[in-house]
Formats: sequence, structure tokens, C-alpha cells
Amino acid sequence: MIPAVVYAIPAFVLLVAVEALSYRFLPDDDERGYEVRDTATSMSMGAGSQVIALPWKAVVIVAYAALYSVAPWQLSPGSVWTWVLLFFAEDLAYYAFHRAHHRVRLLWASHVVHHSSVRFNLSTALRQSWTPMSGLPFWMPLALLGIPPWMILLQQSISLIYQFFLHTERVDRLWRPIEFVFNTPSHHRVHHGSNNVYLDRNYGGILIIWDRLFGTFQPEGERVVYGLTKNIDTYNPLRVAFHEYTATWHDIRTATRWRDRAGYAFGPPGWAPQPRH
Repeated sequence: MIPAVVYAIPAFVLLVAVEALSYRFLPDDDERGYEVRDTATSMSMGAGSQVIALPWKAVVIVAYAALYSVAPWQLSPGSVWTWVLLFFAEDLAYYAFHRAHHRVRLLWASHVVHHSSVRFNLSTALRQSWTPMSGLPFWMPLALLGIPPWMILLQQSISLIYQFFLHTERVDRLWRPIEFVFNTPSHHRVHHGSNNVYLDRNYGGILIIWDRLFGTFQPEGERVVYGLTKNIDTYNPLRVAFHEYTATWHDIRTATRWRDRAGYAFGPPGWAPQPRH
């Protein structure tokens, strides 16, 4: 089964080109815009992620199908309430996945790819990880709820397509009720900020209500500085894909205590052992 998001790739590429041209004809000194090497890196990461994700999707389908087969009930795709449940359950699963990938370093080593650009435009949305395996457990409960696997995969694609449009500086704040309920470009600019006030905020996928409920919401205020707290300064796709795994392994290998090794692996990014007295 080919994910629906794959069929949207030509439209993504076209919209990237349109947005890039908009900076040529309608420049804005307050926006970072595009840079050729940065965009090429994002496109390379996106292409690589799709190549790797296709065979991995077979594993995902088998796992969902196995859990769906032992679910205590199986919900009908013909019921509107199944779709309502799926929408909210999938979005909550994405929130949990996204938050965990910012708070556990081994998971962050995969997700950091998406945050490695110092620019924020539609091509940034395509800068995706080459190690997608860590996401599987977060959506498995949906199959146990009795939601058919094909529906889960479809809603995941819908969420990813929606999130593509969040990666832009060309859209200012939207109507207040929309900003209150839905994830928007303004909210997602905050998420990509390296400013202290913006770190680990606005994890939502389609909805921003989870961040409001769980205390991780931050409105856009001061100008966003995009990228990492320590930028990697490279356009090499291999380094972009694996630099944090390399750094994590270095810290684990050089640690002298098992609890420090565990901290480097499973603590938040930037974790360091307390100095001994």
C-alpha cells in the first residue's frame, strides 16, 4: 500500500517552487526565504526518507494488522464516529510521538534532521529523517482500538499533508478561533525556533489543543531564530541524517557509569551527568 502522501509529492515540489519565486517578486527583509544549498539538502533528505519508508511501511502494515486482528472489537469504516475517533486519536498519537522525539535523545537523533535548517519555508517540510522506525509504537494502540490499518495510514498521510503547509513565513496569524484550535504556520514557526522561550513547544499535528491541554503551548512573540541551539553548519545529507547518532554514541562510549550511559541515551537532548563531589 503506497501512502497517500506519496501522491502529493509533485504538488509539494511545485508549491516549493511557487513560494521560492514569491520571494523573488515580493521580497521581505524580515523573512529568511530560500537558499539553494539549503533547499537542495531538504529535497535530498525528503527523497531519501521516502525511499527508506516504502519497505518499512510493510512492517508497519503487518504490525497494525496483527493488533487489529486481536482487538476486542473492530470498528466499521462506514460509521462517521469511527472517522471522528480516528481523527482525534491519530492526532493525539502524533502529539505523543512528537513530544517524545524532542525529550528522549535517541529519538531526537532521528527527529533532529527536521530541525536542522536555519531557514523556514515549504522545503523545510520535506527535510525528513532517514530512520523512521522509532515512530511505530505510538500509533499501534489505534489498531488495538479496532480501527482498520488502512484508515490509520490514510489519516497519517492526511496529517503530513496538512503539516506541509505549516512550514512557511508567508502566512501571518489566522483568524483567532482557527489559531485557538488548529496548528497554524504561526504556531509551527514557534516550534522550529531555537530561542529559549520557544524550545520544546507546540508539538501538535493538525490540532494545537493538545499543547494547550498539556502545557506545551507558546504563542509567537519575539522574532523566531530557526535551527538548532548548536547548528551543524553542513549541507551534506549523510551528516544531516546521522550527526546526532554519532554524537550520542560518542557520549555513551566515553561515559564511565551505566547510569550516565542511560542518561545520554534516554535523557533529553543536552543532558549531562552532575559533577561528582
